[in-house]
Amino acid sequence: MTFLQGLLPPAGPVRALAVSGFAGTVGHGVILTVGVLFFTRSVGLSADQVGLGMTTAAACGVVAGVLAGRASDAVGPRPTAIALTLVQGLAVACCPLVGDFTGFLVATGLVMGCHSASEAARGALIAAAVGAAERVRARAYLHAVTNAGLAVGTALGGVALHRDTRPVYAALLLVSGALLVFSGLACLRLPPAPRTGRPPGARPWDVLRDRRFALFTALNTVLVTNDSLITVVLPLWIARRTQAPLTSYSAILLLNTVVVVCFQVRAGRRVGDVPSGIRALRRSGALLALCCACFALAAGRTPWVAVAALMAGAVTHVIGELLYSVGSWALAFELAPEHAHGQYQGVFTMSIQLGGMVAPAAGTALIIGGGTSGWLAFAAVLLAAGLAAPAVARLR
Repeated sequence: MTFLQGLLPPAGPVRALAVSGFAGTVGHGVILTVGVLFFTRSVGLSADQVGLGMTTAAACGVVAGVLAGRASDAVGPRPTAIALTLVQGLAVACCPLVGDFTGFLVATGLVMGCHSASEAARGALIAAAVGAAERVRARAYLHAVTNAGLAVGTALGGVALHRDTRPVYAALLLVSGALLVFSGLACLRLPPAPRTGRPPGARPWDVLRDRRFALFTALNTVLVTNDSLITVVLPLWIARRTQAPLTSYSAILLLNTVVVVCFQVRAGRRVGDVPSGIRALRRSGALLALCCACFALAAGRTPWVAVAALMAGAVTHVIGELLYSVGSWALAFELAPEHAHGQYQGVFTMSIQLGGMVAPAAGTALIIGGGTSGWLAFAAVLLAAGLAAPAVARLR
């Protein structure tokens, strides 16, 4: 019971954010599962059109996150997060009305732009609602909730994939939109954040002149690619380069979800300042490099050996992911001045979006095309990023 109680967010702002986050991520999980198939199978768009639209929408998300962070500093993170989540929910609910490529571009641009922007605003909202010593722990609770919500949303999306009809797709998109609207309204339970005055000499875009934060975001852009390695590259690797059954990928995703939900909060207990955050990133880089080597070993092996190598890589990866998460949150919060959490969270979110944009194309070209040597090249890049993390502390 003690372990289970430790998974529950504490009463107050963190619990309110968790309720909002769970509803929003269930809705987002539905979108991730059924969105592409709805637009291709029901609307009739080509794969090339969907790919172009998703890339354009991702670019909108990169820009939107930075602008939302600035808006959070100017008008407050709570109204910014609420407004963006409401717009996202309405855009998702309108997706069943899309009938051509232009409508698809508008809808996906709004959905992904608002999603990225609301993530930046929520980062600033956490900084405003929670004391400095508890911010990483709060983010850990919310990340665990996010994974649980995505799992539920993916399961709901699986119902639509099984039925594979336009009415079912449309109904789930409406449900997703309603969940996102609820997610935004749930933030009304949070008290208004006190305004932090800008000190003399501070500028609206001080984050762009912060060398330490620039180095951190560059390293974060590299380390965050670990997510795409699991979600995009690994299933292709299993299918094309190994003799492991495809069901092993389902087991890997289940393992990842369960471990993150159960242990993300525990991983954040000893990480809350710059030195501990840097240590976590350094260890994360080493573990993520090791997981790449394990995945590489699965090629050309017998099915059982391949599965063993893949599961060893999955365990190593999820531990590295836990450390990466808490380390990146610690630096994102601790390197930001109190008056500018919005703009710093916006740039932090931008680095995550950039990593998510580059990793699928780079990973598939380097790893699926290059085989084992591609995995080892990716391992070297991740290891170098982790080893470079201490340089963040030395910059001033």
